Amino acid sequence: MAPQRFEVVRENKYLKNMIEVRGVSKTFELSKKQQKELNTTDTLFQAVKDVSFTCRPGRVFSLLGPNGAGKTTTLRSIGGIIKPSVGEILIQGVDIVKSPNEARKHIGFLTGSTGLYERLTPNEMIHYFGGLYGVEKAIVDSRKNKLYDMLNMHDFANKLIGKLSTGMKQKVSICRTMIHDPDVLVFDEPTSGLDVISAEAIINLIRDCKNNGKTVIFSSHIMSEVELLCDDLAIMHKGEIIEQGTFADFKSKSPDKSLTERFIDVIKNSEAI
Repeated sequence: MAPQRFEVVRENKYLKNMIEVRGVSKTFELSKKQQKELNTTDTLFQAVKDVSFTCRPGRVFSLLGPNGAGKTTTLRSIGGIIKPSVGEILIQGVDIVKSPNEARKHIGFLTGSTGLYERLTPNEMIHYFGGLYGVEKAIVDSRKNKLYDMLNMHDFANKLIGKLSTGMKQKVSICRTMIHDPDVLVFDEPTSGLDVISAEAIINLIRDCKNNGKTVIFSSHIMSEVELLCDDLAIMHKGEIIEQGTFADFKSKSPDKSLTERFIDVIKNSEAI
């Protein structure tokens, strides 16, 4: 299905910090259990189908879609967590499949389900990951303190992570994601299940990343967050992109409708074709 497209500003394809997704598809092999759960005899499932888009520095790109649309698979492919079956993903011009270690140096990946070492404190965790990225201790301390100030983390910096609330743990995950000062940020449902104060801290962090010229892509089911942050977007459904362009153009198509109503219309229209 060909996605509806708006006019998109063209940029030099080698522009610093850019994410380029080119013709990416991902097929998974289904286990017997998964076949039963999906009520299918098919041994393969195509989660992502020929997806292409570009994310530019200093802008926030929102990847939207209902559950099962293929958003997380796409974001994990960008983050180098899984390999696409077909296509290529470039991070600052580096192919993440061919040169994963080089590409990952520039990426910070955050998801609401990221695991943490519960027997460590936030301070220990952040210094451990700073060391893995080869960041000098003094630089780790400086960046850590700035993040702690932004996320209001000083009060629990030396408590065991296993004793922290969900919101506190997510803040630790953010610090781990940001400690090497990546140019490209990938946020998969970063505020899912968080209280209003914790979610607001993450929203402010994403806005700060944008203002500092970083390339940001995030998914969210919370349309108020999308309205606050989004510059460009793509809507996925059943593994395909069905619409993409600037947020302003997307809204202008139905100015009298809410973002949620406009989103639902796009999904319903794609199913009617």
